[in-house]
Amino acid sequence: MRWRFSTLEIIMLLLVVAGSGMAYAWVVYGGGALIGATYALFMCMPILAFERHIIFRRLYRRIHGSPTPAFLLSSLAVYFIFVNLGYAAAGLLLHVAGAMRESRTDAMLPSLNVLVYALATSGPIIFVLRVRELLGRDVFLNLLTGRYRKPVQEERVFLFIDLAGSTSLAERFGDLRMQEYLGKLFAAMADPVLRYGGSIDDYVGDAAVITWSYDRAVADAACIRCVFDILEQIEADAHRWRKDYGEVPRLRAALHGGTIVAAEIGVDKHKITYFGDTVNTTARLEGLCRTLDRQVLISADLLRRLRPPVFVRAEDLGEHEVKGRGQKLAVLSLTAGSLSGDGTTEPTGEPVRSPAVGPFTPL
Repeated sequence: MRWRFSTLEIIMLLLVVAGSGMAYAWVVYGGGALIGATYALFMCMPILAFERHIIFRRLYRRIHGSPTPAFLLSSLAVYFIFVNLGYAAAGLLLHVAGAMRESRTDAMLPSLNVLVYALATSGPIIFVLRVRELLGRDVFLNLLTGRYRKPVQEERVFLFIDLAGSTSLAERFGDLRMQEYLGKLFAAMADPVLRYGGSIDDYVGDAAVITWSYDRAVADAACIRCVFDILEQIEADAHRWRKDYGEVPRLRAALHGGTIVAAEIGVDKHKITYFGDTVNTTARLEGLCRTLDRQVLISADLLRRLRPPVFVRAEDLGEHEVKGRGQKLAVLSLTAGSLSGDGTTEPTGEPVRSPAVGPFTPL
């Protein structure tokens, strides 16, 4: 699983954590920078890994789904355990390596000052990661750097994915139950979006708007893989959905890309917003899913720019009128075909190509 930490971010986190340990050792003991850095890394990195859902993912979801008082107490308890275990592991390693003159017990048991310092150091780092997670990695970095303070024109790919039959579900569930249902549905989308480098731009009613930079979206057909990963995950958890709600979510999705204008707007609340025909066309394309009775649609313009995965079949649906667009849009339906022994898709073996679409031209 590819968690969205860039190499630079990992290096910066390691340097900050190690630097905090070196600073503590220098101030308190007047030396031992390497020992301080080792202790700091062993104590803080498990907490960071937990917050990034790399370890104990079920426990993380359970804690974050608790009421605020329980969430705070549970988080402190987990951090306390991680800090103590990390300190013990570092102390044992340093003692065995001969870097510590203290007894093994003293090397492995942290003092109260060390615990307080470790928690105080981890807090700001985790707070920044929480804000980053809340806003999204790309939005967080772009707001931090001020990239979109002035409008910027760029190419992006958008995925509109929406819940089919939401009106009847809302009538059956009621408002509160329906919001719970949508919350779990959007949570199920989060991991695939992170895995394939996307960013959830917004939630609009029962729909999610996901976006990529063009290069990231077409690389290894990440945007297409993301769609089918979401569908596969929903299907894999079908028994749980039926048990909890008596209904497995049915989704519709549309993919399209092109030139947009991105700008940071707002005063009290800042947001990066995307403007242009590309966004509107993707929304209209998602509406065609219902008209054409297809689950996943993609524009021919986008499909030409990437190589679809071998398990995906593309069916040409011709050109269609799109409201608000001056010219017709060539559309294809995507479906997941089963793989045969030689790695091709069944039954056609290759994605369907059409003269109206032209050849697929991978980057």
